[in-house]
Amino acid sequence: MSEKNKKSGADDSLDVIPQLSLDCVIFGFHDSTLKVLLLKWKGLEEYSLPGGFVKQDESVDDAAVRVLKERTGLDKIFLRQFHTFGKVKRYDNLALQKKLSHMLDEEVFQERVVSIGYYALVDYEKVFPNPDKFTDKCEWYDLIDVPELLFDHNDILNKGLKALRLELSFQPIGLNLLPEKFTMPDMQRMYEAILDKKIDPRNFQKKILKTGIVIRLKEVKKGVAHKSPYLYKFDQKRYKEVLEDGGLFFI
Repeated sequence: MSEKNKKSGADDSLDVIPQLSLDCVIFGFHDSTLKVLLLKWKGLEEYSLPGGFVKQDESVDDAAVRVLKERTGLDKIFLRQFHTFGKVKRYDNLALQKKLSHMLDEEVFQERVVSIGYYALVDYEKVFPNPDKFTDKCEWYDLIDVPELLFDHNDILNKGLKALRLELSFQPIGLNLLPEKFTMPDMQRMYEAILDKKIDPRNFQKKILKTGIVIRLKEVKKGVAHKSPYLYKFDQKRYKEVLEDGGLFFI
């Protein structure tokens, strides 16, 4: 491999479609906060969303699964394609090329790249964040603390969050963001974090229990300051039925 190829990170065995990429908005929920997984680039104090190019011999969905497994260590992830970013000029190519010149050759930068956006929902506790060859950190950020990102990734993140909110009532959001056992306040705070607004706790619990999508366990949550709340788990079959029959539109 030439010095030029070493610098660009090129891999002769990686046959990709150079003008087709994907970017992933990976959401997690922890400590009552919605989080997103970001990559910190080598030699810079700047971050981006995880992503990559699509190989010639794989579908775009398979490419997204591959990228997500590489960054999170998980191979079973809730994944939704939400938007195609296809503007002719998505960001300042020359400025970005200069900023990343210590790592990437000019040949790597295409005049135009179309990117497919995916959002993923993961159990925060099960993720083992892994940086890629261009980055030295892969870490969670509270959604409200996300800095200015490279490329057009703030726009991609905002559209991913909007898509999540629009699909909140008819996708198994809780099943993918919450741990196996959770309290009713945990579930409520998850919805509040996504929607960025408060929900009346009495009505919330009443309506959730009425759907039958959760099962109350005999266990209680330990180590809390006040009265220990009961733990719940999802009735996955009932959850699926409710979503197929019209969803959780009271949220």
